Amino acid sequence: MNWAGIIVLSGGCYLAKLAGVVAGDRFSAALGPVTTLLPPALFSGIVVLMTVVDGTELVVDARLVGVAVAVVAVLRRAPFVVVVGLAMIVTAGLRLLG
Repeated sequence: MNWAGIIVLSGGCYLAKLAGVVAGDRFSAALGPVTTLLPPALFSGIVVLMTVVDGTELVVDARLVGVAVAVVAVLRRAPFVVVVGLAMIVTAGLRLLG
């Protein structure tokens, strides 16, 4: 990333924050449902990037299987500790075998 990109992104963040301060509570009722969906969407995007990207290349390895196991555990309503533990065990096991 170059300095121009950092400056543009910083300026955009500042303007977004300024717009929130200027607007106040006028849009809170309309944007309330959307703002509750943003953190899970951003977190999901980060998890996907960390799972299948290594530098500049697309990589499918044990990490993807570990995340898939974690998704199944979440869908089966397992506790968070169990979800993370299963993902770690499966990923480590596949790396050990491969």
